[in-house]
Amino acid sequence: MNTVTYNGLTFRPFISSEQIAKRVGEIAAEVSDAYKDRNPLIICVLKGAFPFASDLFMNLSIDAEIAFVRLQSYSGTESTGSVREVIGLDESVKGRAVIVVEDIIDTGRTMAKFLEELKAQEPAEVKVATLLFKPDALQEPLKPDYVGFSIPSKFIIGYGLDLDGLARNLKDIYVLSTDPV
Repeated sequence: MNTVTYNGLTFRPFISSEQIAKRVGEIAAEVSDAYKDRNPLIICVLKGAFPFASDLFMNLSIDAEIAFVRLQSYSGTESTGSVREVIGLDESVKGRAVIVVEDIIDTGRTMAKFLEELKAQEPAEVKVATLLFKPDALQEPLKPDYVGFSIPSKFIIGYGLDLDGLARNLKDIYVLSTDPV
């Protein structure tokens, strides 16, 4: 893996596609075991969680359904501090086991707001799966149920994570090269 440059910023390799695939497989096995007698609804938070949700969903050994929402809280490399729901949930979650799949949880504001709205719709249970978790940046009382990788508070791209819409299709995850790891 070599460095990549987007919008004048250079990023260096951080987590390889092989590491990602291995961890996604492990999470899929955990979810499959926990939900072997149920049909959970997987809610993918677009756009960033799409690769993770797709790989996770395809690695499940149980029946499950998938739905999509789109929330937005970033502009460039910074969180805006506010959350917008761009595309809402069409499926009913009442009485369902729900697993919300996110690409990254840093401050937790986006997920906390969404979970509040989701729980008002009376699901049987709600779990959160995130590929990346920044515990040092967390500002909400939130603990994801399934975590791919806990990482420091650094700006990253790749495997669904973007910089102004770019770099989502990188198979590996990269960290801003000015950030020490």
